[in-house]
Amino acid sequence: MAEPLFLLDSNICIYLLQGAVAPLNARVRHQARGSLTVSAISYAEVRLGIRGPEAERALQGFLRDVALLPFDAAAAEAYARLPFRRARLDRLIAAQALAAGLTLITNNERDFADIPNLKLENWTL
Repeated sequence: MAEPLFLLDSNICIYLLQGAVAPLNARVRHQARGSLTVSAISYAEVRLGIRGPEAERALQGFLRDVALLPFDAAAAEAYARLPFRRARLDRLIAAQALAAGLTLITNNERDFADIPNLKLENWTL
């Protein structure tokens, strides 16, 4: 199994669970097993919106293929060094990507544009 290389943002997780973005689905299918991870922060955001048994099954299947990345002390230290914005979960997710040396996969590049040294890619295009 590969080491994680990419951290999936919340919007990317939602797109994958809905299966609606063909370029994204294709790109994910071509990744080595274990190279994708999802932030515990993103998981919380996605989990909040899960309604019904079908959505629950989809989420559990997703988590069999994509590991959860806990928010740890290294992520907290990275967060403390970021330009501050109140009430932004994106900052916590970005801090995790920075702390773990991962590329953040998102469709909201603008939300992360002011974060120094954060590697971003948009696989929905």
